[in-house]
Amino acid sequence: MTLADLRKEYSLAGLSEKDVAKDPYRQFEKWFQEAEAAKVHEPNAAVLATAAKDGRPSARMVLLKAVDGRGFVFYTNYHSRKGRELEGNAHAAYLFPWVALERQVIVEGAVARVPREESEAYFHSRPRANQLAAWASPQSSIISGRDVLEEAMRAVEKKYSGVEAPLPPNWGGFRIIPQSVEFWQGRRNRLHDRLRYRRDETSTWIVERLAP
Repeated sequence: MTLADLRKEYSLAGLSEKDVAKDPYRQFEKWFQEAEAAKVHEPNAAVLATAAKDGRPSARMVLLKAVDGRGFVFYTNYHSRKGRELEGNAHAAYLFPWVALERQVIVEGAVARVPREESEAYFHSRPRANQLAAWASPQSSIISGRDVLEEAMRAVEKKYSGVEAPLPPNWGGFRIIPQSVEFWQGRRNRLHDRLRYRRDETSTWIVERLAP
């Protein structure tokens, strides 16, 4: 099989300026609900792109856990690679790849830690095993084998047996505060629709069409 065999036409829908919401949060909610209705697998899964101080990029999948007028939130170990990069270069991009709907959403902006109390509330809403795993895993660190994780998990289970596990001091949320949000809809002949919301100098959202 050659790459040419993978060519396809995009024809499910279009995207017009007159049809989109006035702000990107409501437009994102609309598309997210449509992704859920279409049974897109894990519609809250997004590629998170960060960069180190020297500009070297990295990317990985994360799960969106909250979105409102303040921004888009995910949670992680602050000592992980993405956590360290965001501490040194507090800008990031999210990409939601809703391939089944021939859509993608790209969120770009500054990043800030969410308040500790929000991280506490989310942490304690997670399954207990996930809470304990946050204590057991030194995320992004080199380990000698799987047994290291399993031994650490057993130690944490013993330590917090019968009691609530507290929020680890190095674990919590980041919020991407968007400066731009692009909605991409595939179209025939590669003439895709790309509508980008961008904040102007008065912090008002304006909608711009980008060439595909």
